[in-house]
Amino acid sequence: MTNNRDQNVLRARFCHALSEMYKTEVPLYGDLVDVVLEADTKAIQDSDGSKGTAINPDDVLPSRHRVERHGAIRLGTPYELSTIRRMFAVMGMYPVGYYDLSLAGFPMHATAFRPNTQAALAQHPFRVFTTVLRMDLLTERTRELAQHALSQRDIFTPRLLALLDIVDQKGHLTPAECTEFIQNGLETFRWHSKTTVTLGEYMRLKSEHPLIADIVSFPNAHINHLTPRTIDIDLVQKLMADHGMPAKERIEGPPKRVCPILLRQTSFKALEETVYFRDSSDNYVRGSHTARFGEVEQRGYALTRKGRQLYDQILDRVNAGAVKQKMNSSEYNYILEESFKVFPDSLENLRTQGLAYFNFRLTPTGEEQADDAQNILRGKSSSLENLLSNGLLSYEPLTYEDFLPLSAGGIFNSNLGNDSQSKQLIMRAEPDLDGFQRCLGARVADEFHLYAEMQRESLELCRLRLGLKEIAV
Repeated sequence: MTNNRDQNVLRARFCHALSEMYKTEVPLYGDLVDVVLEADTKAIQDSDGSKGTAINPDDVLPSRHRVERHGAIRLGTPYELSTIRRMFAVMGMYPVGYYDLSLAGFPMHATAFRPNTQAALAQHPFRVFTTVLRMDLLTERTRELAQHALSQRDIFTPRLLALLDIVDQKGHLTPAECTEFIQNGLETFRWHSKTTVTLGEYMRLKSEHPLIADIVSFPNAHINHLTPRTIDIDLVQKLMADHGMPAKERIEGPPKRVCPILLRQTSFKALEETVYFRDSSDNYVRGSHTARFGEVEQRGYALTRKGRQLYDQILDRVNAGAVKQKMNSSEYNYILEESFKVFPDSLENLRTQGLAYFNFRLTPTGEEQADDAQNILRGKSSSLENLLSNGLLSYEPLTYEDFLPLSAGGIFNSNLGNDSQSKQLIMRAEPDLDGFQRCLGARVADEFHLYAEMQRESLELCRLRLGLKEIAV
C-alpha cells in the first residue's frame, strides 16, 4: 500500500475483525473487554470526583484508547515469519525491536509488528507480538518431529499470497481486494481444534516445552491472546477477581507509580480447550490443549536507554533477591515497590535526568510569539530550558509502544503449568539477532531510535514555528 491513510484504515478494519473473531472463539475475552470499560469508567469518575454521574470514557480518553489492541502469535519457520512480515506491511506494521525469550526459558525469539510513526500510532496503534521457534534450542529428536510437522502445513491461504504479490507488483489493493485481504488474513489466525499430529507426538513435543506443542501441533498460527488497554490495571485485576475470572496472581512489570513507565500486564489464565488428535488410522481422538488466554495492559512512558538501564538494574536486583529468598507474590510486590522508589517519579525529573522521551509543542504563549511580526527570537538560538522556563514550550511523555520480554515470560509461565525438560539448554542460549533478521528477510528497527526521532521531530517543528536558528538541548 502506498497511501498511509489507506494503511491506517485497513489496519483498523483488520484489528476490529480479528477482535470480533476472537470474541466468538474465546467469549471470556469479550467479558474482559467489558471489565476494562467498567474499570476505565470508574477510574475517570473517581479522578474527577463525579461519582454517580454517567461518564463515557471515550469522551475523555484519546480516540486510540478504546480500539487499542495488541495480539500475539507464535510461528514455526522462517518462511512463516518472512511472509507474515509482508502481510503486516500492507497494513503499515513493521518489525520493531528484537526480543530474546530464551532469557525467560522459551525456545523462541520475537519482534513486534506495529506502526512506526507517531501519526500512524495516533490513528490506530494495532500491534502483534510475533515469536518464531528457534530450532537450535530443541533437542535433535524433537527438532526432527517439529520440522516434519511444520513442513506439512501452510498457514496462508492461496488468495492471501496472491494479494501479497499484487501489492508487490502494483503497490496497492483495490477496495474489493482489501476486503478479501481481511477475510483471508483472518484465516491465518483462526483457531482449529483438529491437530496435525498424533497424541503421542503432541505429548513428546509438550514434554520438551509446552510452547513447542502449541506452535507445531496445529494447522495455523492461532492468536493466543488479544490485549485491550486500560488506564487502571490494578482496578482491572480486582474486577477480574470480582467477576470470577481466573486472574493470574500478580501484575507483571513495574509497580504502580504517579508517572507510569513502560508496560504493566496481567491476564486471566489460559483455557483448557477440547482438541482432536490424529490416530494411526487418520481418525481423530478427543483430547485437550491449554494455550489461549485473555490479557490486559496499561501503557506508561517510553524510557531512554539510560532510563531503561536503570529500570533493568532495579528489576534484576529484585528478581535475584526473590529467587534467593523464595518470596511469595505479596512479598515480591512489596520489595518491588520499595526498590523502585529510587526511580524518579515526576515528569520534571524524568525529563531533566534524561530518563524518558517527550513530545514538545508550543504553548499558547509560544504560538503568540511565533505569530508576532516582531518576533525577537527569529534567526536566533535558544536553549530548551530557556524556552520552557519562559512558557513558550510544553511537553508530554511519549507512550511506550513496545514490550518487555520478562513480563511476557511471566504471563506465558502463568499459563503453562509445568516446566520444560529443555529449560537449561534454552537458558544457556545466546541472543541471535542476525539469525532472526535472516528469517525475517529484513532488519528490525531499534525502538530507542524511533522514540528519539519522534522527540527530535517535535522539537524541530517548534524550532521552525518560532523561526529559531537552533534549540540547544
